Formats: sequence, structure tokens, C-alpha cells
Amino acid sequence: EVQLVESGGDLVQAGGSLRLSCAVSGFTFDNYAIGWFREAPGKEREGVSCISNSDGSTYYADSVKGRFTISSDNAKNTVYLQMNSLKPEDTAIYYCAAAHPVTTIAVMLGDQAYGMDFWGKGTLVTVSS
Repeated sequence: EVQLVESGGDLVQAGGSLRLSCAVSGFTFDNYAIGWFREAPGKEREGVSCISNSDGSTYYADSVKGRFTISSDNAKNTVYLQMNSLKPEDTAIYYCAAAHPVTTIAVMLGDQAYGMDFWGKGTLVTVSS
């Protein structure tokens, strides 16, 4: 059974930090990319960041570049999203999802012809002002 389980969401003040985790099981971790997406109330889903587990290449949305860092521990089948200098506009449910690296980048960039293969259930991040 494929599972992606997010954790680490919390309530934090603006300027604070959180680290989200995405624990993966049920498929060959190294063959996939893992993406972090977020959905805020009243807004469309946004691709935040992704990492290819085969070569470590990464992508960041402009809105988080320089503040968020994605990393992968292949031994633990876990991907992390370190979020620093959090802003109220970062408030959202954060989801991790898995797909082939090319598909993941396409979805990150908003290409609706593609879709992620597997999704987690999300973790809530709330940033207070």
C-alpha cells in the first residue's frame, strides 16, 4: 500500500520556522520526485517545492525561494521542507505528493495536462501576524 504521511504542521508566529516531513512507503523512493504543494482558503493549489530522489535536483516557487529548503533522506524514505522566515501568507494546508520527476516539475509549473501519482492527506501550517 502506497502511503505519504505529512507531519510537522503547527501554529507559529511570523518570522518563525517549521520543518515539515513527508514519510513515504509502498513504492521505490529513488524512482520518484516528491513535491510539496499548499492550499490556502479561497486560493488555488500552489506548487511550493520539489526534489528528485534520483539526482537531488530541486525546484522552488518564487514565493518561497530563499526561505524554504527541501531535502531528502533516501535511507529513511523521507522528504523534508524546512520553512524559515514564515509569513502569514504561508498559512495553508501543505501536502506532499509523488510522481516521475518530469511529471512533478510539470505539475509544479501548473501544467494541468499532468497529475501527481500519489498524495498525502496534508498538514496544517498557520502563521500568525
